[in-house]
Amino acid sequence: MTLRIIPERYSPHVQGLLRIATALLFLQHGTAKLFGFPHVFDNVRLMSLMGAAGVLELVGGALLLVGLFTRPVAFLLSGEMAVAYFFFHAQEALWPILNKGELAALYCFVFLFFSAAGPGKFALDRQ
Repeated sequence: MTLRIIPERYSPHVQGLLRIATALLFLQHGTAKLFGFPHVFDNVRLMSLMGAAGVLELVGGALLLVGLFTRPVAFLLSGEMAVAYFFFHAQEALWPILNKGELAALYCFVFLFFSAAGPGKFALDRQ
């Protein structure tokens, strides 16, 4: 006997809520880089690596939020987060808790999940 707290028929709903919550949190990274809100970064130039990351985070986050082109966008963002982890965080230390890369690693795998599993409920491109 398997204990199910949430019945299996609600999995697409929870998946959709995870996508929306993740997109809202991820959008903040793009707005912080491109618009300075919330203020985290100073003077990020659009034609820089951080500027390109900001565009990916803003546009990709918005597309994930509404659930449009979810699989390819999530795959692209998963790659962005892998690059962020290995090129910026992993050079500081081996373990994510020491190099402050937990969030990049977690986003990477959550986006990889959405690229494989799709958007769930509440999406414009729901299959």
